[in-house]
Amino acid sequence: MKSFFKNVLANIVAIVLLCFVFFFFFIIMIAVGSMGGEKSVSVKKNSVLTINLNTTIIDSPTEEQQSIFNMKNKNSNILIYDAVEAIHKAKEDDNIKGISIEVDNFNAGTTQIDDLRSAIEDFKKSGKFVYAYGNSVSQASYYLGSVADQYYLNPSGGIELKGLATEVTFFKDFAEKYGIGIEVIRHGKFKSAVEPFLRNDISPENQEQLSTLLNDIWGNTSSKMAASRKMKAEEFKTVVDSLYGMIPDLSLKYKLADKLIQKTEYDQIIRAKLNLKADDKLNRVSLHKYIDSFINKEKSGDRVAVLYASGSINNGDEYNEIYSEKYIKYIKDLQEDDKVKAVVLRINSPGGSANASDEILFELQQLKKKKPLVVSFGDYAASGGYYIAMGADKIYSEPNTLTGSIGVFGVMPYFKDIANKNGVRSDIVATNANSAYYSSLHGLTPYGVNLMTRSVEGTYKRFVHFVTQNRKKTFEQIDSVGGGRVWSGVRAKEIGLVDELGTLNDAVKFAAQKANLKSYNVASYPKKMTAFEQIFEDLNEDDISARVIKNKIGKANYEILEQLTDEKLKFEVKMEMPYKIKIN
Repeated sequence: MKSFFKNVLANIVAIVLLCFVFFFFFIIMIAVGSMGGEKSVSVKKNSVLTINLNTTIIDSPTEEQQSIFNMKNKNSNILIYDAVEAIHKAKEDDNIKGISIEVDNFNAGTTQIDDLRSAIEDFKKSGKFVYAYGNSVSQASYYLGSVADQYYLNPSGGIELKGLATEVTFFKDFAEKYGIGIEVIRHGKFKSAVEPFLRNDISPENQEQLSTLLNDIWGNTSSKMAASRKMKAEEFKTVVDSLYGMIPDLSLKYKLADKLIQKTEYDQIIRAKLNLKADDKLNRVSLHKYIDSFINKEKSGDRVAVLYASGSINNGDEYNEIYSEKYIKYIKDLQEDDKVKAVVLRINSPGGSANASDEILFELQQLKKKKPLVVSFGDYAASGGYYIAMGADKIYSEPNTLTGSIGVFGVMPYFKDIANKNGVRSDIVATNANSAYYSSLHGLTPYGVNLMTRSVEGTYKRFVHFVTQNRKKTFEQIDSVGGGRVWSGVRAKEIGLVDELGTLNDAVKFAAQKANLKSYNVASYPKKMTAFEQIFEDLNEDDISARVIKNKIGKANYEILEQLTDEKLKFEVKMEMPYKIKIN
């Protein structure tokens, strides 16, 4: 028996040691891989800059998440600023002869595709070629690819060109059926984030704002596609309404594509364009590697800092998304850095915590007292995302940015009916009159409702106050375009919620001009984490379990689950936009 236990113990020790060795080896491999990513890249003569299926455009370094759960992901994450800069440099680079767009499902936001299209349009002025090829092409991918001189489609492929639509789901009957009570307090008839809990159909206000928003965005994107394909607006509308793009022959007939060919034939067209001989190699350089060829060293001298604020706004000290404690530290560091002469705040956020937004805005206002602060909007700058922009000297928005949503709400779920149906009840013992102003079984007391209403109304007034200061308008003027309504960037410019329509690059140039800089470098903040650092960020029980669930049910479903289950997100006055819009 002693021998048996000795053997078992020896085997357990051996297994533990083996696991430790494998884990240690795994970590070393990741560390080596992280350090190995800094190789210099040389661009060969007669090269083609290629935007391919492995290209993912992100707005902020914090969006690049490497973990032990996605090590197989081969996509190259590229900052939109770097991508646009790369195309501008390629225009003047004698080694780059053209651009090839080869994407079926392009992973980028609407405003990011706008910026890439504009940069490629400018690239075409050099006289260099731009070709595109697709198989089963998403709408977003075609929006980018349609900018090409020639668009080639696989003979058995198709283009999912269908326009924009949104579907609003309602939970009021579901909640009542299963005994779930939801106390909702909001300011703004357009603040539709809470509408699914209050109604069984879409309100006239939400119908109006969604229709206006979708038509603004589609009008902008469809006009660009039609112009690139040399089609009249009515002709293009007929093609989209009829879904002709889904049939290859009809794609060709109605001018969405120029020729139906196989990928190998497409490569031969590029080879012929470059005058390559049969044994010459076709030199392709990916967008990611081309960026590495010029962004691989820390540069000295005066800087314009781009501080990225991407994701929902929360209290706390985490790296991903926008956490107030972390961002306050970033802002103070930039304020004290003598090399940083101006700051561009790049906002791509639907909002979140009112308290966290207020903290961040205050620190940005302090920063503006010392240095120029210019704001650039990405896909979203709504609610809390718009709120933190109120510290800016100047605001740039993209035409398709979802902007505004100046409104506030609070949501408190409770489970009295479902508990009673299942034989669960409770009694409350308290020391003070309102110690139990809220409970998960009883909901809000009448006094609690009154208190939360005052909190929401007070937060809304504070929100509008800062907007009136920044936009130099009256309370009544801002309130008339507020009420939680979301506007496109074009409309936001018309009603005075932003100063200019322009890109991140435009904002950087203006910030440099305001700081009187003739020569400067652009530095990104927060600094990008290595894969090694990101994986160690994941090594706690809550983050690991969250990532497992997110990978299983998908990011969009996980965000809904998080709103219902995360204690940090409950019982808090929120400045948040109700939805996101993507061209896909």
